[in-house]
Amino acid sequence: MDRLGSFSNDPSDKPPCRGCSSYLMEPYIKCAECGPPPFFLCLQCFTRGFEYKKHQSDHTYEIMTSDFPVLDPSWTAQEEMALLEAVMDCGFGNWQDVANQMCTKTKEECEKHYMKHFINNPLFASTLLNLKQAEEAKTADTAIPFHSTDDPPRPTFDSLLSRDMAGYMPARADFIEEFDNYAEWDLRDIDFVEDDSDILHVMERRYPKEVQDLYETMRRFARIVGPVEHDKFIESHALEFELRREIKRLQEYRTAGITNFCSARTYDHLKKTREEERLKRTMLSEVLQYIQDSSACQQWLRRQADIDSGLSPSIPMASNSGRRSAPPLNLTGLPGTEKLNEKEKELCQMVRLVPGAYLEYKSALLNECNKQGGLRLAQARALIKIDVNKTRKIYDFLIREGYITKG
Repeated sequence: MDRLGSFSNDPSDKPPCRGCSSYLMEPYIKCAECGPPPFFLCLQCFTRGFEYKKHQSDHTYEIMTSDFPVLDPSWTAQEEMALLEAVMDCGFGNWQDVANQMCTKTKEECEKHYMKHFINNPLFASTLLNLKQAEEAKTADTAIPFHSTDDPPRPTFDSLLSRDMAGYMPARADFIEEFDNYAEWDLRDIDFVEDDSDILHVMERRYPKEVQDLYETMRRFARIVGPVEHDKFIESHALEFELRREIKRLQEYRTAGITNFCSARTYDHLKKTREEERLKRTMLSEVLQYIQDSSACQQWLRRQADIDSGLSPSIPMASNSGRRSAPPLNLTGLPGTEKLNEKEKELCQMVRLVPGAYLEYKSALLNECNKQGGLRLAQARALIKIDVNKTRKIYDFLIREGYITKG
C-alpha cells in the first residue's frame, strides 16, 4: 500500500479516474507499470477490471491513501495537511477558526499538536540549521572576497592600453568625460512645464464632456502608444459617443411615432418649449412657498394669465386698504398639499396659506413649544412674521388639534 498519496480534502485537487472520469476519493488505485503520466483508477473501475490501451487488468498496482499517522498516532497524514492549510488560511493563533475549518479536532488539540510538532520540534530546528549551514558553505566556495582598500588594477603608463583608456578612472569605473560629451547640447535650453499649451486645451474642448474625461484619463498612456495611435483611440471613442447619442435620439423619434426629419424638427422645438414651461412652473412653485400674501399672489397670477391670453385683466390688483374677503384658496397642484390632512387643508383654504409655508410655520412652532414646554400667542407672533390674524388662526388650530400646548 502506497502511503504517499494526495492529502488534500478537496476531491478536485486529485486526478480524475481514467475509467469513469470521476474525482478520485481515497483510497484509489495507481498502476505500477503504466506511465508516465500516472494511470489512476477508482475502486469501482478497478474491481470491474477496466483496461485501456496498454493498461491491463493484471498489472501490478499500488493503493493510494493518506489514512496513516506521521507525527502522532492519533493524527493521520490527511489531518496533518488539513491543519497546515487551516493555519495558513486563518492565521497562527486563531485556533478556534482552525478547528472549525478542520471539523475533526478541537481548538485545544489543534494548538497543542501544532506547537509540539511544528514549532517546538527539535528535529525540524536541526534540519533547518543544517540547511542554512549547507547554503552558507556553498556560497562561501563561490563568493569572491572584496576589500575596499584594494587598489584596482591599472595599465602601465607607457603601454598601448594606457593611451586607449586615457581619462579612465579605475576606482570609479568611469571616464572623466563621456564619449560624446555634447550629445545633449541641443536640449539644454528646452523648458518643460506642467501646463499644456492652448492648442491642446482647444482640442480637448471640441469633445463632449464624457470624451473629455476619457481624454484626461488616457493622456498618461500617450507616451506608450504614440501620438497617432492615441489620437485615433480618442477619435474613435468620440465617434462612438456621437453614434450612441444619435441612435438614442432616433429611438426616441421612433417611440413617438415620427417617421421623417421634418416632423422630428417640429418635435424637438415643441419638446424644448415644454421643458422651458416646466422649468418656469417649477421655479414659480418654489417661490410660492415663501410668499406670505397668498391672496395678492393669486390675483397676480390670474391677471398674468389674462394678459398672456390676450384679454384685458378682469381682476384688479389688491390694495392695502378696503380689502374684501377673498374666496377660499384652491390647493390643487400646490406643493406640499399631499402632506396635509383634511383639517389642515381646510385651514389653509380659509386662511389662504400655501401648504409649503404652513408646514414651515407648523414645524417652527412645534420646535419652539418642545424647547419651552409650552407656547404663548405672543411668542408665536414673534416667531413667524406674517399677518397677526393668520398667526392667531394657526396658533388656535394647533392648540385645538393638540400639536402644541399653551405656555
